[in-house]
Amino acid sequence: MSEVRFDAELIRRYGGRGPRYTSYPTAPHFHGGYGEAQYRRDALATNRDPVPAPLSLYLHLPFCRELCYYCGCTKLVTRNDARTGRYLDALQREAALQGELYDGQRRVEQVHLGGGTPTYYSDGQLAELTGALRAAFTFAPADDLQCSIEVDPRTVGPERLGALAELGFNRLSLGVQDFDRHVQVAVNRVQSFESTRDLVVAAREQGFRSVSIDLIYGLPLQETGRFGKTLDKVAALRPDRISLYSYAHLPQLFRAQKLIPAGQLPDDREKLALLELSIRALGDAGYEYIGMDHFALATDELVEAQRTGHLQRNFQGYSTHRHCDLVALGASAIGQVGDSFYQHGKNTNVYCAAIERGQLPIERGLARSEDDRIRADLIQELMCQGEVDFAEFEQRHGIRFDDYFLAELADLPPLEADDLLRLDADRLTVRPRGRLLLRAIAMVFDRYLREQAAQPRYSKVI
Repeated sequence: MSEVRFDAELIRRYGGRGPRYTSYPTAPHFHGGYGEAQYRRDALATNRDPVPAPLSLYLHLPFCRELCYYCGCTKLVTRNDARTGRYLDALQREAALQGELYDGQRRVEQVHLGGGTPTYYSDGQLAELTGALRAAFTFAPADDLQCSIEVDPRTVGPERLGALAELGFNRLSLGVQDFDRHVQVAVNRVQSFESTRDLVVAAREQGFRSVSIDLIYGLPLQETGRFGKTLDKVAALRPDRISLYSYAHLPQLFRAQKLIPAGQLPDDREKLALLELSIRALGDAGYEYIGMDHFALATDELVEAQRTGHLQRNFQGYSTHRHCDLVALGASAIGQVGDSFYQHGKNTNVYCAAIERGQLPIERGLARSEDDRIRADLIQELMCQGEVDFAEFEQRHGIRFDDYFLAELADLPPLEADDLLRLDADRLTVRPRGRLLLRAIAMVFDRYLREQAAQPRYSKVI
């Protein structure tokens, strides 16, 4: 992609609410008419594809020992070993149930454990879990396998990284959010820079291939001077990737956020200043802007994937291995297999009970239509490559671009006039001012947004 250019006025004008496009159609459009029986049929059908796709596994481990006030993830704060042990057993049983659906020749090329806090579990428990995955699926050789785990530096010391490496984990994602003590106290997540630094150093020594760090802007008490110091500290650690998320204050949806006084939050102008500072500071530190909330060093696989057209955007954000089917395990987890999406329910007790009955607890999902597939491909190209070549797109889908997207193309001139994009006879290209507003550009091509009067409540584009 081209460079990114910050334009506060355009962001204010186009930065309303909209989907994050981790899927298309987006998750609010999944429905209860899609259940276990259809998923099983769809999963088995992918084995008969001319070239069956390899697999990516995502496991949701929702448990935490402490409550972070800002968090909007599906999580449970508990110290109930019986409950967490039952859930771990259910995950292993689900691995067996899911593994039966996929041909043994289809290799697992990616594994990601997310949360919650996956390292809530001990090394022994994680060994049981990874052993169950390897028993249920065929894993690619270690050199071809990406195996990542989210780690809370408050719960893991350098000594644990060796055990995680022995289990096959070779990528580490560290939650930080902000190193400023005032902000940490305000969101109930106090951790030292030194503990994070020690983990990064240990990860390098243990041979982890990639280290990423998560930050959030827009948290209570944040201001540019102090957040600039956090950015400098993070850049000094040289993680391969940095995710910079916008805090969405939705206390009506996430009860924990009610513990954050709204008066402590940066206003819209201050929040944009935090974003502008971050883009400039990370760019100066040698990080390339991948899109939306992801930055990476030039040597990282995300940069290479974007250059070669293999970058994808899914429920884990931006990632490589666009060719994989995503098999998701655990409460609330969302998977995509072929042209179908499915999601488990969020209640861990309901999840465990269903698995113990030998059922996959699919609560809702969606089988994409032909129109969904076409628009999903277009939105994926915009979000990942920032460009759509009309001739190539027409050849892939057997359509005439100008005819199929007649109404959408008629809506683009205002965006072109604002220099968000350039529309030529043969392609659509996102301009530097439009890179921060990819969601707004993609929304033009979202048929569900065009046709449905009542829209789901989305987060702000910026």
